[in-house]
Amino acid sequence: MYAPKGEVTPGMSYTSADPGPPALRLASTGTLTYGLSVGEVLGVSTLNGARLIAGRAGLERVVQRLNVMEVPDILSWVKPNELLLTTGYPLRNTPQSLDNLVADLDERGLAALAIKLGRYLDSLPAEMIAQADRRGFPLILLPNDVGFDDILNQVLTDILNRQASVLARTEEVHRALVQIVLCGGGLQEVVDEVATLLDVAVVVLDGEQRVLAGAGPDEHVQAMRAFDAGRHAACGRGGCGIIGAHGTGDHLAVPVMAGGFDHGRIVAFSPGGTLRGTDLGILERAATVAALVVTKQQAVAAVESKYRADFLRDILAGRAGDDGRVVAHCGGFGWDLDRPMMVVVAELDGRPRGAGPEPDGKGRGKAADPEGAARGVRGAEERAAQERLAAAWTTAVRRHDKGAAVASFAHEVVAVVGADGDDPAEWTTGPVQAMVKEASSIFAEHLPVRRTFSTGISRTVASPAELPEAYEQAVKAVRVGRQLNGTGARAHFDQLGVYRLLSLVSDPDELHAFVRETLGDLAADDEPELVDLRRTLQVLLETNLNVAETARRLHFHYNTLRYRIGKLERMLGAFTEDAHLRLNLTLALHVLRMRGI
Repeated sequence: MYAPKGEVTPGMSYTSADPGPPALRLASTGTLTYGLSVGEVLGVSTLNGARLIAGRAGLERVVQRLNVMEVPDILSWVKPNELLLTTGYPLRNTPQSLDNLVADLDERGLAALAIKLGRYLDSLPAEMIAQADRRGFPLILLPNDVGFDDILNQVLTDILNRQASVLARTEEVHRALVQIVLCGGGLQEVVDEVATLLDVAVVVLDGEQRVLAGAGPDEHVQAMRAFDAGRHAACGRGGCGIIGAHGTGDHLAVPVMAGGFDHGRIVAFSPGGTLRGTDLGILERAATVAALVVTKQQAVAAVESKYRADFLRDILAGRAGDDGRVVAHCGGFGWDLDRPMMVVVAELDGRPRGAGPEPDGKGRGKAADPEGAARGVRGAEERAAQERLAAAWTTAVRRHDKGAAVASFAHEVVAVVGADGDDPAEWTTGPVQAMVKEASSIFAEHLPVRRTFSTGISRTVASPAELPEAYEQAVKAVRVGRQLNGTGARAHFDQLGVYRLLSLVSDPDELHAFVRETLGDLAADDEPELVDLRRTLQVLLETNLNVAETARRLHFHYNTLRYRIGKLERMLGAFTEDAHLRLNLTLALHVLRMRGI
């Protein structure tokens, strides 16, 4: 084997280190690791006499390793980001193999091929040079007076120095950012520091492209906000960016991850394209620190939210104290309860289609129990839907009434909103309806499974002392509205009609006894024939005993309906002649319709 000025092992790969961390991988151009570009390698002193003969478009390719080609089957030894050195010795007897060598090396991700001519190869085939130009794969002609060991030593030393420099700078930035957090700084201080270090605009965006903190000119911040969210949807933990000429680009983006959750993106933007791949390492450290800040803020917000929810629950239960204390305490939360108010209750409707029953809470959710595991997944989905409902209502309420109180309870979201000038008779066109529509839109935006919620609205009250009664009204409105109108119902307590009066009866046993005494056997659902007779009675009462209309609605023959009326009167009494009995029967049917409320 021949190797100038040094012994080498065939196919051995000389490398500075293992591939760099994911912090330097760019989705738009493949893997970018710690190393030198081919253009920088050509600038080292040992390659002063080297000449680029093809593939100028590939000067940005990163060199992380060096390898020496001294065997014909080199393809099984090469690795990505390598600069391959050769004298052509393995191909001296088969120069035609050079035609396909460029394509094979390029497909394996090599950075460049450097060749010494004269001893084993006099020249390179024209097709090989043309193919290198087409692929942007650099072909370098090495001077005869330089040894491979000199190239190996100097290039690897420069790569190690570059790696040490980048790591040192990244660690310095990390310490500075951590110190900001330890001193009580937030996201704004973090992005200010990163913007100063990189001399670019920086923003932190949440998952919905909202700016949480930004540093730099407003037009640059807005430009980053306008970046297509899908453009980074495939970014891994290492982030992604747009890298152009000379290894620079206009922006870099890194996910802000914590606890397995994606909290958004931290984005750096340079209209002049001055960002480099190595800046991505700094941005990733900033993303880690930003994740710490976000999780801390979320923890504090969760505690504050629970405290607010507990106090609102006390208000609605009538145990929060007198009106003066309640108004003063709520003022600290930004809630204005010293005005006419309404209580709005929103409840999720049922469960998503195919979701099955609720978890039973008995701890049966182990991996060995598929049914229990499924219940656990469904429980997590339900909690996620409830959290989404709370977030949607909070956003909608805040936009329309900054002094409103809003909190999430176990199975409902409750808002106490201002009712100034809000006529209950026209509530469907008022501000409460606008909140409901906006909350519905936000709620449905990011759910994988379509869910709906029903809304109940109380009467207007004038003081905090009346809120417990208003809350009960809103709860009854949401449940009665759903029972009468199905999922997605929106009901005002004053719109419930007779159901409002029935819902005020505090003893359900009394209502059930009334139904049994009035309807007799028709009160049960056991026999289809009796259920059918009850349906006939209901339509007769709805049409005010119009036999022809009832027969038309039920698709009965007139004589069949006359027979059924006679049977009903034998069971219930002469209701066709007794108005009071008809009233009792109507009320009993209404109570049955409210079953389950």
